[in-house]
Amino acid sequence: MSTSNSNSKKSNKYQTILEAAIRVFARSGYHNSTVSQIAKEAGVADGTIYLYFKNKDDILENFFSYKTALVFDRFKEEVGLADNALEKLEKLIHRHLYEFEQNREMAVVYQTETKVRRKVSDAKVKEMSDMYFGLVSEIISQGQQEGVIRKNLSVPLVKQLIIGAIDEVITSWLYSSRTYSLTSTAGSLVELFVQGIGETEDR
Repeated sequence: MSTSNSNSKKSNKYQTILEAAIRVFARSGYHNSTVSQIAKEAGVADGTIYLYFKNKDDILENFFSYKTALVFDRFKEEVGLADNALEKLEKLIHRHLYEFEQNREMAVVYQTETKVRRKVSDAKVKEMSDMYFGLVSEIISQGQQEGVIRKNLSVPLVKQLIIGAIDEVITSWLYSSRTYSLTSTAGSLVELFVQGIGETEDR
């Protein structure tokens, strides 16, 4: 067997276990989940899990560092398609909501576990948050330079407004008693941000 084929199979097994773990965490909650449950969901023996991960904590850390890194790369790619700040903001918000809507289990785990771990300054969560906050800050700064976002507003404050609103929209969607499209809220969110922080002619 060639090295490339061996690495490919290892990578496939790694992803299979990781995806299974996300489903288990979403259903049962991280603290109530067991390695045995994850192994059963993935269709592998319990011992196979330990060929790829040290323990349950390691699986969650890999979720944060691997799965969410892929999503963040898509955020950056989408933003890179736009020329001006408002288009970048719209594309970022739409892509953010789209990714979570396409993978509800990922959304549940991310929304619940990052809130808990943020309180204890988990390194992986902080690293991801810093990258996302940095991207939003760049868009806000560009908008101020372009004159479409008021220059007298604090970038950190606007950043908190945007990220906090997106977070709340996703959480409400996850636990709503009614079914609706998460991405359908993107346009209203952007409109709210622009009208709330946009530069007007009479200022």
